[in-house]
Amino acid sequence: MVVLLHGVGTSGWMWTKQVLELATDTRVLVPDLPGHGKSNTHPWVSIADTARLVAEVIASRAPEGRAHVVGLSLGGYVGAYLTATAPEVVTGAIVSGVNVLPFPNPGVMRLMGTLMAPVMKWGPVLRANARALNVPAEDVDGYRSAARATTRQAFRKVNDEALRFRLPDRAKESPCPVLAVAGENEHDLTRRSLAEIAAAFPAGEACLAPGVGHAWNGEKPGLFTAMIRSRITGGPLPGELISVGPLAGAP
Repeated sequence: MVVLLHGVGTSGWMWTKQVLELATDTRVLVPDLPGHGKSNTHPWVSIADTARLVAEVIASRAPEGRAHVVGLSLGGYVGAYLTATAPEVVTGAIVSGVNVLPFPNPGVMRLMGTLMAPVMKWGPVLRANARALNVPAEDVDGYRSAARATTRQAFRKVNDEALRFRLPDRAKESPCPVLAVAGENEHDLTRRSLAEIAAAFPAGEACLAPGVGHAWNGEKPGLFTAMIRSRITGGPLPGELISVGPLAGAP
């Protein structure tokens, strides 16, 4: 089984293209996280609490109580935390678009998140966000609907928590294979976090997806799906991905 965890301001809808391909031969579970999509009546509590909920779902619904976990953006944070703290339910993980380094101006970023929350569902803001994320034209309507289902409470709390996110120390005890990924055009902090994440897990590795940004499962759905499938089957990663070396000075 593979579990796909979505980003903030959207829902399991964002994985439609991956599900169409993977579901032909793999059991796929696509939950809506608290405060999002069909789970928007459940308030967002924290990344840790959401990781606990995902672990419970995997334990109860996956064969042998374990699954491959794939997360992008918010889903990547949840997936990384889950793999560090509940490796018994994770066969392997892919986490994309995760930053674990300090922001230079967290107060400004927090203020921007607070100011954005009241207008996050406003049409011009949604269109601007869709452009910034390079959402394909055919997916814009789905993106707009998913974004409007997100609660403002979840949007504010997730953005605030992401600014402070650090990998749990227990990551160094997790035996799960972890692949940290980022789009080549993502923010520098996210790209530099790749080596940090890979080094935090004993079986960690990292790579860049060329020519894409944060929401690259929509920009290059075929490559994203091929990456997932390679981890499920134990085959080599797609050759288009660019391997990222270890941290300078790391053993």
